[in-house]
Amino acid sequence: MRRVVAVDGPAGAGKSTVSRGVASALGLEVLDTGAMYRAATLAVLDAGVDPHDAAAVEAVARRAAIEVSDRVRLDGRDVTEQIRGPEVTGAVSTVSSHPGVRAVLVARQRAWVDERGGGVVEGRDIGTVVFPDAPVKVFLTASEEERARRRHRDEVGARREVEVEQVQAALARRDALDRGREASPMKPADDALVVDTTGRAADDVVAEVVDRWRETVDR
Repeated sequence: MRRVVAVDGPAGAGKSTVSRGVASALGLEVLDTGAMYRAATLAVLDAGVDPHDAAAVEAVARRAAIEVSDRVRLDGRDVTEQIRGPEVTGAVSTVSSHPGVRAVLVARQRAWVDERGGGVVEGRDIGTVVFPDAPVKVFLTASEEERARRRHRDEVGARREVEVEQVQAALARRDALDRGREASPMKPADDALVVDTTGRAADDVVAEVVDRWRETVDR
């Protein structure tokens, strides 16, 4: 059995915070697959490729050397902050909708887990596509208002000027794209633990996920 916790959900639901907490509690590493797709998107933009050109985008993704840990590197350069900028955010759903791109990055995600013997993997299709056999699958949600507030706080922290209403509109647009795409749409796995994080402390959510792990894997 792969020692994998699959954490899915939309932006602003708390995936990164919860994933780090669960990983720390279970002694596992974390892989942010969203950062992988953002790095691939940056590679596409840097190459001057149309994000809607599936074949060209897949070719760029296949060539791109992407490393995700505490920092994110693309072809050896640190792009941790750059991949969170508005240009990447505006194009990442289009880039990640191409089946060829997803095939390339899913293979890398599975290789990452195989090399480590497990991990906490966060994204949008981890429990449904990447690791459908994960012993613990979690789908985090939160109200649109709560998610927008969280993302707005991140934007302010990164010194990007944007109104919370703009953030909420952008989140709604990306949700529609991610849920509606043909390749690996964002949705809970049938056996996922669905957790609404609105108004809940991160430690409380982490404890709920860790309890599920101990009931399922360490019993």
